[in-house]
Amino acid sequence: GERIKAVPGVAGVTFANWFGGIYQDPKNFFAQMAIDGPSYFKLYPELLLPAGQREAWLADRTGAIVGKTTADRFHWKVGDRIPIQATFYRRKDGSRIWEFVVDGIYTATKKGMDTSGFFFHYDYLKEASANLQDRVGWYIIKIADPKSAPQIAERIDSLFANSPAETKTSTEQAFAQGFANQIGDIGAITTAIVTAVFFTILLVAGNTMAQSVRERTSELAVLKTLGFTNGQVLRLVLAESILLAGLAGGLGLALAWTAVTLGGDPTHQFLPIFFIPPRDLGVGAGLVLFLGLVTGVVPAVQAMRLRIVDALRRV
Repeated sequence: GERIKAVPGVAGVTFANWFGGIYQDPKNFFAQMAIDGPSYFKLYPELLLPAGQREAWLADRTGAIVGKTTADRFHWKVGDRIPIQATFYRRKDGSRIWEFVVDGIYTATKKGMDTSGFFFHYDYLKEASANLQDRVGWYIIKIADPKSAPQIAERIDSLFANSPAETKTSTEQAFAQGFANQIGDIGAITTAIVTAVFFTILLVAGNTMAQSVRERTSELAVLKTLGFTNGQVLRLVLAESILLAGLAGGLGLALAWTAVTLGGDPTHQFLPIFFIPPRDLGVGAGLVLFLGLVTGVVPAVQAMRLRIVDALRRV
């Protein structure tokens, strides 16, 4: 840690160590990490903890702070004692049960931040563990200039090359993505499913519009008889297609937003955070418009080219 601090361009350093314990049942997964409290919160000012709770936690050797997502999930409150069964770190007395006191519940300054973590003092783990060996899992580094990240990463890794503890330095985003990829490429899987669904909807909606125009051939002929131009008929059919797509797509987006907002994240933030940002709502609206145009353009052109005599002959 001290050698990393001395690297030019490094503005701050802290560390964390994965604990990997079990609370009641292995299905109750949430991240538990041993950290150095003062330096960790300096690097993550977006994590909000009331001043009184922070002071109480820093003064409590067996204290822990937990994110609001996990606290709400298990109905924990400040002062509760939480027993966690270790999967790796045994206590010096041979026990695998570690007991922590919830000294604080943290939130975040912006939506999308992970509030599912469980943090406790590294010093407690170090003092009471029989097999920690005075090591940490990873270091978190704040740099002065984000543009120099590749150069700083290379400097850090070169310090420990060919040593018993070689390092691999990467951005936090790349680190999180690599962790998520351990269970599969979530983005690729989701994109493939959505693409298949969208293509199916495209075929169904296009067939529906074509059938609708065929069933109203006589009505279109009457409109042209009354003086509607080919361009006006084209725009009418396209407008109908866009309206139908807009109503259905708007309802779908509203239901999706409601389900995610009210239902929350079913993975309890184990996967990338579940929420729909305004940008994605805009993308959804754009896809709805595209769907309406694509499914309506062929029937609209057919309606535009329709001859009055031919249309009345089909009646």
